[in-house]
Amino acid sequence: MRHSRFLLILMMILPWFSIPLLGQRTIKRFLPATILISCVVKINNITAKKRNWWQFYTSIHPKISGDIPFILGPYFLASLWILKLTYGKLILFTITNAIGHILFAFPGMKLLKRLGIVSLVQLKPIQLTLLLTIRGFLLYGFQFAIENIKQKNSIFRFLKLIKKL
Repeated sequence: MRHSRFLLILMMILPWFSIPLLGQRTIKRFLPATILISCVVKINNITAKKRNWWQFYTSIHPKISGDIPFILGPYFLASLWILKLTYGKLILFTITNAIGHILFAFPGMKLLKRLGIVSLVQLKPIQLTLLLTIRGFLLYGFQFAIENIKQKNSIFRFLKLIKKL
């Protein structure tokens, strides 16, 4: 499609308008896990390119890979939002992620192909759903680990404070 580059730019920018709605505490709390999972997604996309799992037809710039608008736009912000709305409620997290991943892998990928942005090549939609689900649980696991590390550090600081008294 003629306007696919413009659509990619919009897709990357529009989600950022929701940042003020997240709140500063939410961003501070969930940003480390979101950055980590975004790096994992980029590494995963490098593997996907080598194995021809999907094909990007366009990008926002010739020197920028087509996955960058997805990672920096909807994926990054969706990760923050999903953690804000469902962290600590694993069943809700699982259901919400499953619905989102199914919608992206089946009708979403068909739409993106029709728009001339990306299509699946060696991967079936159900396999993409499984991959996205694994990445979703990895995001949750990162957040869980980060919160446990913070909690342990707080306990150690508290114990050191008591020791000084």
